[in-house]
Amino acid sequence: MKDNELIQQRYQSILNAAGEGIYGLDAEGKTTFVNPAAVRLTGWSSEDVLGKKLHDHHHHTKVDGSPYPQVECPIFASLKDGEVHQVHDEVFWRKDGTSFPVYYTSTPIIEDDIIIGAVIVFQDVSEIKQAEAQLQSAFAEIQALKDLAQAENSYLQEEIKHTKNFEAILGTSKQLRAIFHQVEQVAPTMSSVLILGETGTGKELFARSIHNLSDRKARALVKVNCAALPANLIESELFGHEKGSFTGATARRIGRFELACGGSIFLDEIGELTLDLQAKLLRVLQEGEIERVGGTTTIDVNVRVIAATHRDLRAMVDAGEFREDLFYRLNVFPITLPSLRERAEDIPILVRAFVERFSNMLGKNIDTISKKTMDKLVNYHWQGNVRELENVIERGVILTTDNVLLIQDNLTRVNDKKEQDDSLIPLVEMEKGHIIKVLEFCEWRISGEQGAATILEMHPNTLRSRMAKLGIRRSTLSA
Repeated sequence: MKDNELIQQRYQSILNAAGEGIYGLDAEGKTTFVNPAAVRLTGWSSEDVLGKKLHDHHHHTKVDGSPYPQVECPIFASLKDGEVHQVHDEVFWRKDGTSFPVYYTSTPIIEDDIIIGAVIVFQDVSEIKQAEAQLQSAFAEIQALKDLAQAENSYLQEEIKHTKNFEAILGTSKQLRAIFHQVEQVAPTMSSVLILGETGTGKELFARSIHNLSDRKARALVKVNCAALPANLIESELFGHEKGSFTGATARRIGRFELACGGSIFLDEIGELTLDLQAKLLRVLQEGEIERVGGTTTIDVNVRVIAATHRDLRAMVDAGEFREDLFYRLNVFPITLPSLRERAEDIPILVRAFVERFSNMLGKNIDTISKKTMDKLVNYHWQGNVRELENVIERGVILTTDNVLLIQDNLTRVNDKKEQDDSLIPLVEMEKGHIIKVLEFCEWRISGEQGAATILEMHPNTLRSRMAKLGIRRSTLSA
């Protein structure tokens, strides 16, 4: 008898010394034993639970907080089926109302094939869960870096292929030299740049020059054409999205701003952004952070913004179509590119470069450009600027069958007034000339009773937009 008591005392000492919480239950589910670790972990004392059904005092729930009906409790299941039940996804609730995640085992006690009770051993796994969460977070961060590296590598490979298609910025005119000087001034800085100019004047080429002359040249220059993307997709394109954030978002996507981190982003046609997206872009410029579509956390981005537009942003601000605060953020260092008409002396250089390039591409040997052809090209009104000239030369090279460049005869001469019939002037050129005459008459006043807009019977903002589209600037025409 004394030996049995000694053995029981030793068992009791072992159970009391255990670091895991231990409960003993009888066949009815009443608590018969609780060790000090269980008291410490739960706050329920021996007096609270001994002789009482465990579920009446000590509660546990599923990991999502949903309760177990007592009849479904895994602890009590051992008293019914005689099986060992191991649970890894529940929480125990302390007496003070707080909870902690647990792993526990409910083991039946069987004598002579009769279930006489059960032993529940449980462990607080808060630190384990925290470590798992940290590990998952680390894995997620590694995956994000991997995704970013893959995306950046893919983008850079595409950039390498496309870079081969760019002509150097050719020309020696004073207008172009002035732009080169501005680029050299702003490139080494962190300032945002706004490039203004008509369609086809080479805004992207100058954006690339700014990037290549900066300390960010080793990283990507990421391009976004704001006019080419649907309004419902451009936010995701710029800032990325999380998986499931909208229909079709089957995986997380890295946005262009993240892709450009450490480099530059070129936002072409910035005037096409909605006011809502303008506000989000302003946040990037002010705070240096973005938030993915469907995300809940902010992401720091170190990106230089180079924006471009052919539109009159000042007029858009006045019309409520563009945020004034964003305009001032972007307009830190504006660069206005001259139209090809304003630097006509550069046309021969461009023509020769384009002829050489397309001749090589098409396997032709065109080494002669007649004076008549060159004069025709120099005198033509290039509404589409360098891009239009490039297309005309490409078409000419295709049509040429010998070594002398052949250009179609229907290019309209606009500068040779002796040979020009007014009836042949393009409508857009007539409009431009009329607006200039009215502006000169009004001494370049746009609004007010004596302003050009009143005479032309149009809103001042509309007139400003037309002036921007037609390339009308006082500084150019009054010189």
